[in-house]
Amino acid sequence: MTNRERRDAGLAYIADEDVFAQMLACRRILQKLNFMDRCDITGISETVKELFGKSEGAFVNPPFYCDYGKHIEVGKNFFANYNCTLLDVAKIRIGDNCQMAPNVAIYTAGHPVYPATRDSGYEYGKEVTIGDHVWLGGSTVVCPGVHIGSNVVIGAGSVVTKDIPDWCIAAGNPCRVIRKITDADKRKLFRDEEIDEEAWNNILASVQ
Repeated sequence: MTNRERRDAGLAYIADEDVFAQMLACRRILQKLNFMDRCDITGISETVKELFGKSEGAFVNPPFYCDYGKHIEVGKNFFANYNCTLLDVAKIRIGDNCQMAPNVAIYTAGHPVYPATRDSGYEYGKEVTIGDHVWLGGSTVVCPGVHIGSNVVIGAGSVVTKDIPDWCIAAGNPCRVIRKITDADKRKLFRDEEIDEEAWNNILASVQ
């Protein structure tokens, strides 16, 4: 098997010239994206579509960083805020209507634990999947192989090392489920504050 094939199969691989050529192609697109006029919203959107393997209405606030781009598949209305890093050695699959706050990092890349083995240059990638309607708070880190369900909020500064189920708020290092999200949360804004009447009526009208 080639190293590219080994990488895509989730096996130990070395980033040889063939693999690095793919990363160089990504870096050219990132160079364009990260130095674009920040007011060129259309241009940024088009470049993000060029970068990702799959997207529909995706937008990122530069700067943004990844290894390949084509290994990132996002659903409808994806948004990543400033300084997000998605190390997509393996696939990163993200559902519809997901948001990432500034400094979010998703890592699929890993290295052997034993020093001499790590020094060999072999590494690996393990897929990360995220469901629909997920909000990752600022400076969240998602580690290789993690699966996050749908309708989830991850608190700022969390380090997600294990799977997170649907419909919950989770936070911490390591990240743990704090509680389920219920209908009682529908009008919640910040802590115990509720969405004001005008905005709430607009929200109700938009979902009818």
